[in-house]
Amino acid sequence: MKVTVEKVDDINFIISGTVENSVLEDKVTKLKEQAAKEPKDEESKDVNFEQDAAGQVFKDFIDAGIKEGNLAVENILGQPGLKKYEQQDNCIYFEVEVAVSPEINVDIDYKDIAPTYTKPTASPEAVEAKIVEFAQKQAPFTKLEKAKPVENGDVAVIDFTGFIDDKPFEGGSAEKFNIKVGSKQFIPGFEEQLVGMEYGEERDVIVSFPKDYSADDLAGKEAKFIVKLHEIQEQKAEKIDDAFAQKVLQKPDATLDTLKKQFAEQVTAEELSQIYMSDLKPKIVKALLEKFDFTLPNNIVEQEIDAKVREKTRGFSEEQHKSYMEDKGKFKELRESVRDDARKSIKMALIVEALAKKEGIDVHEQEVIAALGYQATMTGQDPQALLKYYQDNNLMTSAKMGLTEDKLFGHILGFHKA
Repeated sequence: MKVTVEKVDDINFIISGTVENSVLEDKVTKLKEQAAKEPKDEESKDVNFEQDAAGQVFKDFIDAGIKEGNLAVENILGQPGLKKYEQQDNCIYFEVEVAVSPEINVDIDYKDIAPTYTKPTASPEAVEAKIVEFAQKQAPFTKLEKAKPVENGDVAVIDFTGFIDDKPFEGGSAEKFNIKVGSKQFIPGFEEQLVGMEYGEERDVIVSFPKDYSADDLAGKEAKFIVKLHEIQEQKAEKIDDAFAQKVLQKPDATLDTLKKQFAEQVTAEELSQIYMSDLKPKIVKALLEKFDFTLPNNIVEQEIDAKVREKTRGFSEEQHKSYMEDKGKFKELRESVRDDARKSIKMALIVEALAKKEGIDVHEQEVIAALGYQATMTGQDPQALLKYYQDNNLMTSAKMGLTEDKLFGHILGFHKA
């Protein structure tokens, strides 16, 4: 194994060199010998010895480069970026980019960047509307006294069973399920086909899952749902008075005024959140990006570009994907179109991480789970399903980073209330 390390700048390095084919062959032999000594199971049948050996050789190559460059392992950022892989006569040539953590001067005065703002005050009308909305949502569902066909806006109680290629699929059935027709709670086209159904009627509903659907095994596929309508339900809100306040707050001495004060705080918090998201947060991000100057890790930026390209092409048709794969110039142009945003994202993440550490700001896993639960509730999703989606797609770190950012920005804004 021959390894050389070139220093690109203060944090980026290129590790290049060769690994003899004999080294890879020895790895394959050892893996096969080891496998032969172990008991056979179903998983062992799918082992790709050459692929596993190549992975080990690549890791050994990186480790040798880190040692050669005298780089501190704990300072290495992200995954190494493979720039070149070339099979030569008797060896494999590697060229890999790695980066160490940049020096970010957190001792500079940065709190002067916080924009001033006026804390909103909830109007009596907004508070009243919020309480009425809450009372309506909390009201129990009851069966309509007089049966009628389903209309848009009705809450229908249905049974449904979903089939793809005439086979039921996991998660595609439920009984006595409440669905508000027109709420877009289900996949496009499902709710519209419920309109006009009569009590006791059974109907086939044909829909197609969106191409960007979260479950890959369902994305883009046509499904048939057998739907049965049981009844239509309505909500009749309770009278909003002291008794209602006592029930909501679970306090025997609560009054309607007590409830209004609590809802006023909620309305104020929501209005402040809107100001923060639309005005304050963008200003803080822009100011921090201008305030701090340091070298970015090239491999992390490239990985962020990959992520943004995947996000941008997620809704592409098969023909669009093919056109970008066949035209290298077009694909390069697509990557370059997101490079500036990718650089800003990585720079912002590194700034937030450094400042949060300085200020002692941390986010625990339970806070992330609670935030996702709130998000699911506000958007009509299943909290457990959303959490599983984040966990299965390695999005928990990103969610934690978002919460850390908001905590840090709130800390900054706390010094500049107007």
